[in-house]
Amino acid sequence: MSHVLIVEDEPDLRALVAHHVEAAGHTYSEAETAAEALKCARQQRPDLVILDLMLPDGSGVDVCRNLRAMPNLSKVPVIMVTALAAEPERVTGFEAGADDYVTKPFSVRELMLRISAVLRRAPTDPQPDSPVLAVGGIRLDPERHEVYVDSEQLHLTALEFRLLSALLSSAGKVLTRQALLEGVWEMSPDLRTRTVDTHVKRLRERLGPAGDAIATVRGVGYCLRDGSEAPE
Repeated sequence: MSHVLIVEDEPDLRALVAHHVEAAGHTYSEAETAAEALKCARQQRPDLVILDLMLPDGSGVDVCRNLRAMPNLSKVPVIMVTALAAEPERVTGFEAGADDYVTKPFSVRELMLRISAVLRRAPTDPQPDSPVLAVGGIRLDPERHEVYVDSEQLHLTALEFRLLSALLSSAGKVLTRQALLEGVWEMSPDLRTRTVDTHVKRLRERLGPAGDAIATVRGVGYCLRDGSEAPE
């Protein structure tokens, strides 16, 4: 059983989400403002935050950034919910540290599937003796949950970490968007979403020059070049 913090200023929608979260076997707390959200999170650490982007006293983006800045809350996964469906809004949310993004109006069934997927993948204990993955200057240590580019440590979100791990584990091979949706997001490969592309773009930026190793394979997916590929 997980504890979900629902941050939404529309009472009817908040009650609807709370009903389904409880029906799925989770406990929950509610907040309708940014200030209440941070207060609730401090009082009881949630396993997941469902966060509205537009709140009466501020932005959900700021709430997300504040959560990421708190050591005991920095790894809590966040699903942003908003009526703003344009790409700039999605990118802003992901840059603030959101793990997923759902636009209004949304299917409650889809939201619950996303909640289940995020809870399954979010910070789990690493497997003992997990091998360190390294390609070029990128080094990922699953056991310590650390990523380095050359000698500099990067602080990735849980989802960014999983995405990079998937790419490193299959270095030199092409991973389709559908395969990434299944393996990293644990979502149906039939779901139409630009989530993969947005996160890969963000991961490249986080990796700096080393991010150039993540190549786009047009119409298929992505490949982390390990130096063994034939030149194009």
